[in-house]
Amino acid sequence: HVQLVESGGGSVQSGGSLTLSCVMKGYTVTSACMGWFRQAPGKERERVAVIYAGSNSYYNDAVKGRFTISQDNAKNTVYHQMNSLKPEDSAVYYCAADGSFYNLQRVRPKYWGQGTQVTVS
Repeated sequence: HVQLVESGGGSVQSGGSLTLSCVMKGYTVTSACMGWFRQAPGKERERVAVIYAGSNSYYNDAVKGRFTISQDNAKNTVYHQMNSLKPEDSAVYYCAADGSFYNLQRVRPKYWGQGTQVTVS
């Protein structure tokens, strides 16, 4: 049974930083493609960042240069460092995993975390 447990959300002022963490249980991050998604009120869930094969990454154009996705294989954890946060980054952020990079790109991963709220004012 795969579980993704997120932490690190909260409230921050514009220009500030937050780091989200996602611990994977029941599987290993080295065997999966991992991603961060977000959903703001009234909007569709969107892909923010994806990491695959341990170090290859993809970013949404809106966050390039500000957000960084990484993983710690020893801790079986994926991180999402968010810098220069803007009010439009406010959303519920979800960690996700799938064996297929394509499913993450389509916003159809097999496993989702419970979500963590990020509010930028």
